[in-house]
Amino acid sequence: MAPDDDEPITLSGNALSALQEFYSDRDALAQKFEDLKKVAEDDFDGDGQKEVKTLSMDAFGESWQDSQFWYSDETATLLAEQLLEGATAETTIAVVSAPSTFIQIKNILNKEGKPLSERPKVWLLEYDKRFEVFKDEFLFYDFKFPLKLPPNMVKTVDRFIIDPPFLSEDCQTKAAMTVRYLAKSWPTSAPQDSRLIVCTGERMETLINKLYRPTGIATTDYLPVHSKGLSNEFFCYANFECSAWKWKAEEKKSNES
Repeated sequence: MAPDDDEPITLSGNALSALQEFYSDRDALAQKFEDLKKVAEDDFDGDGQKEVKTLSMDAFGESWQDSQFWYSDETATLLAEQLLEGATAETTIAVVSAPSTFIQIKNILNKEGKPLSERPKVWLLEYDKRFEVFKDEFLFYDFKFPLKLPPNMVKTVDRFIIDPPFLSEDCQTKAAMTVRYLAKSWPTSAPQDSRLIVCTGERMETLINKLYRPTGIATTDYLPVHSKGLSNEFFCYANFECSAWKWKAEEKKSNES
C-alpha cells in the first residue's frame, strides 16, 4: 500500500466553492419545486375564488438532453393570452409539449378569479413527469406514441399549442397526428373558436404548412423568445391572425387564394 493511500482527499478552495454552490442551487431548486407543488395542490383543491400565488417555471430546470427550452415569461404569456381570448367554459385547450405556456394560462385564469366551473378546460400533454403536480390537468405524452391518450379526449379539443421537442420530420408528423386525433373537427368547421398555434424551428416551415394546411395554418411574423436563448431560429405558425401577429405576406396570399 502506498504511504499516502490513507490520506483524506482534499479539494482546492475553488473546487470546494463550486461544489457548495452546486448543492446550494440544487437545494434551492428542490425548495422551489415543493413550494410550487403546494400552490398547485391548493389551486386544484379550491374553487377558484381564493387568491393563489403566481406559478413560475423557475421550479423546473431545463434538460437539454430532453430538448427542454422554456419560453421567456413574456412569450409564454402572449401565447397563453391568444389561447384564452374569447374562451368559455365550453372551450377545451390542449397544451402539447409547451409547459411554460401552460403555467401562464394557469396564472391568467387564477388572476381572473373565476370559479373553476366557469373556466375553459385545459390539459397539459407532457413527457416530463414533474408536471404531475398539476394532477388531472397533466397527461403523460410521448410523441413516439401519438395516439396513446385517454379515449375521452378524442375529438374534444378546440384550441391547441404544440411545440414538438425535436426538429425532425418524425417528431413533427407524430405531433400533428396527435392534434388531428384530439381536434373537435378536422379541418376546422368552427373557426370562430378553433385556434391552432405551432411553435418550432424555421427549418420545419415547409413541413408544418403541409401537415396543418387543412386548418388554414400559416407562418406568422411573431418570433417566440426563449428564456435562455436558442441558437435555432424559431417561428410561430397559426391558423388565425390577432393583435400579437399577422401572417407573412406570402402566407396570407396563399390562404386567401
